[in-house]
Amino acid sequence: MLGNALPTRCQRQKRPFNNEYSRRWDGRTTTRNKPVRERRAMLAGMKPAPCAGSYVFSSSTDQTVIAAAKERALAVFHEQEGVSFVLAKDHAVELGFDASMPLSCIVLGVYSALDGVGLTAGVAIALAEQGIPCNMIAAYHHDNVFVPEEMKELALSVLEALQEASRSSED
Repeated sequence: MLGNALPTRCQRQKRPFNNEYSRRWDGRTTTRNKPVRERRAMLAGMKPAPCAGSYVFSSSTDQTVIAAAKERALAVFHEQEGVSFVLAKDHAVELGFDASMPLSCIVLGVYSALDGVGLTAGVAIALAEQGIPCNMIAAYHHDNVFVPEEMKELALSVLEALQEASRSSED
């Protein structure tokens, strides 16, 4: 249940979503375009952009905690072991979760198709080659890359270089 939490958070920053697909952070579309499916095109158009804030991945089996966390979660996933959440760090701390590994979120601006192949692999491999761990969440319109807070700038540089290399290989 990813919902619209990420676009809303970025919208509050008054950051327009500026890409060739004319999509905005608030979810409105000014022109109707098809999602991108081809790997190289997704990588070439990914336009990585940082989102403000720190996030924490957490999990609980306590129904009271689950109910409270669901109200504040950026993402919720039901697993066999419990309910997992992506929460803003301050909300995670308020709810008693371990916040010792804060993550930054980088949104990939390409309107990637849900059946597109290769974006996640391309991003994960590029980051892994530089020793940067990542957790990716594919939402309906965009992919979100969570990296350790202290590695955010390096991750952005790696993703921008990957985007440029993919653009060059299209020529």
